[in-house]
Amino acid sequence: MKKATCISFGFIWIVSFTFQLHAEDGYRLWLRYDRIENDDLRTYYQKQLESVWLLDTSATGKVIHDELVRGLEGLLGTTVHWENKLGDHQLVIGTRGQWPAFLAPSLLKELEALPREGFILRTMVVRDHPVILLVGASPAGTLYGVFHFLQMVQMHQSLEGVDHQEAPRLQIRMLDHWDNLDRTVERGYAGFSIWDWHRLPDYLDPRYLDYARANASIGINGTVLTNVNANHLILRSDYLDKVKALADLFRPYGIKVYLTARFSAPVELGHLPTADPLDPRVRQWWRDKAAEIYARIPDFGGFLVKANSEGQPGPQNYHRSHADGANVLADAVQPFGGIVIWRAFVYSDKSPEDRAKQAYQEFVPLDGQFRHNVLVQVKNGPIDFQPREPFHPMFGAMHKTPLMMEFQITQEYLGQGTHLVYLGSLWEEVLQADTYASGPGTTVARTLEQGPDPYLTGMAGVANIGTDRNWTGHLFGQANWYAFGRLSWNPEQSAASIAEDWIRLTFSNQPVVRKTVREMMMNSWETCVNYMTPLGLAHLMATGHHYGPGPWVNDLSRPEWNPVYYHRADAGGIGFDRTATGSNAIGQYAQTVQDSFGSPEKCPEQYLLWFHHVAWQTTMKSGFTLWESLCQHYDAGVAGVRHMITAWESIRSDIDPERYDQVRMMLTIQQREALWWRDASIAYWQSVNGLNLPPGTDPPRHNLDYYQSLSFPFAPGIKP
Repeated sequence: MKKATCISFGFIWIVSFTFQLHAEDGYRLWLRYDRIENDDLRTYYQKQLESVWLLDTSATGKVIHDELVRGLEGLLGTTVHWENKLGDHQLVIGTRGQWPAFLAPSLLKELEALPREGFILRTMVVRDHPVILLVGASPAGTLYGVFHFLQMVQMHQSLEGVDHQEAPRLQIRMLDHWDNLDRTVERGYAGFSIWDWHRLPDYLDPRYLDYARANASIGINGTVLTNVNANHLILRSDYLDKVKALADLFRPYGIKVYLTARFSAPVELGHLPTADPLDPRVRQWWRDKAAEIYARIPDFGGFLVKANSEGQPGPQNYHRSHADGANVLADAVQPFGGIVIWRAFVYSDKSPEDRAKQAYQEFVPLDGQFRHNVLVQVKNGPIDFQPREPFHPMFGAMHKTPLMMEFQITQEYLGQGTHLVYLGSLWEEVLQADTYASGPGTTVARTLEQGPDPYLTGMAGVANIGTDRNWTGHLFGQANWYAFGRLSWNPEQSAASIAEDWIRLTFSNQPVVRKTVREMMMNSWETCVNYMTPLGLAHLMATGHHYGPGPWVNDLSRPEWNPVYYHRADAGGIGFDRTATGSNAIGQYAQTVQDSFGSPEKCPEQYLLWFHHVAWQTTMKSGFTLWESLCQHYDAGVAGVRHMITAWESIRSDIDPERYDQVRMMLTIQQREALWWRDASIAYWQSVNGLNLPPGTDPPRHNLDYYQSLSFPFAPGIKP
């Protein structure tokens, strides 16, 4: 969300951590309403906010009341004075439909045109009273405006002359929890699932409310409670009662619940002999199940489905298409206003085609065959949440079917729970990539925003949340949760501005802290790419757990599960030829993109080995050979982590000791593992190409046999 201009009082901001009696453990995320210690600044806000008049009487109005008490009393150190009449220096909060005509009649026309989740924040003089008006088009919109306002105060921004109107660019902004019913989390690195299914529906953990607050504060309006590798039991009646308890709790925060639907549930739960989507018994079973859900949860969002992918059942088991499968569920939820989100993450060991091509090949021919309440959810790249991938060619290729972006917030392939990697930069690169599908300027972000149905646009993020006290395992993992919410609200925002806001809300408004941490964050993704998968390499992680390097793995049952499938290194060169002389995956992109990526000379070097098999001794744009450049990237990655450690140490006195130590220890792990990645990778490539190390490149600390012998059977987040 856009921010107002910062006040300049000519003094140094001072952040005090003495207000909190408990240790700083990261639990409060970016909702840290600590007392503003500067007397002049605190007095300024107190004068601007002498009283609050809250006109919203909905259940969300109660949430707004409680958040204002928590926020204003924490920040200003004074009790909120509530009024039910107009006064001077007053914050007046209301919602369209409950907004009195005498309160700024000029706003009424603007409110009529305001999108449903939008809000207006404006300083005005009403009947000779200087006031701040905050009005939403719906209770949720009002709540978003309240969080926006509180964040302005947290970041010490001026309230003078505020004139701000905002609404989300995307309609569906959701977290996908890959949480299992036994509380394990697939690809989770922050403890167990926060959903305590055994104690639900009667015991509601207070953490659920803080989860809802955090999501609402960044505009997230949906949560998928269960793993895409679905369990049919979540659709059983007793579990639906548990889901209802969460839905009731989240509703005042503007958050809908969704569930993953196992395609074979009619067989496993309904005891039918088939799950064929064209069988009338199956269609009736899904209609009955949808009616059962909506009787409990009238605003149930709908189903997310992973089908015919990595062993999951689906319509192709019955020789039906993905559209056939999606449509039977879409028909079931349509009478209740529900939607179906059908994942495009499909690939088959039976297909000889490049894995990067298979989703496009399966779904693009189905464009226009899906029901109007179906979205196809597409990963940001054509493989699988790699440290860097070109944008997925399906974006811009389906003009009749709404496409929903799927990002991965949890760092499955990016250091998991121990590496500081700010993903806002990765996501910005993808969103701003130009598909050229309708000429220049047809960015991925615009294809999401301007799809065939303005009410079916969205973005999903695979959550990194767990029972760890700081929610995300790594304290900086919170920044990725925050950045996802901000980008799903407005995909055009810059990763740097989002990082700046998160730093100010989470750590400090002090310039030295903001500058130092912002630099750490903005360099962290490229640093990780350098020590893991430089120059367009991909999927080099050890298989199964995806923890650590394994570029040598070549013994798995499916070829596309082996890292050697992706790098194709031999004595002559390295990289996957995806041009017309190879798999021709490049042919799935618009011609202008093909022209850019299609030759080694024109291809941006960050994607070079994704699209081309290149000789080791090829001269790069830098003047160095490919082999020399590859080694330089690995060294740059290790050096980048060392630089982050030095930067973090430089602000030790400005960060509370608990959170400082959390991050310091994680950076120590990251440094060790970056060296591991660098050494293991160089040792393997050298075993393939037989070349000497370039001058100035240190040899690996161990031989290749050592790295190949490492085993991690209990790494967290492994699939069940």
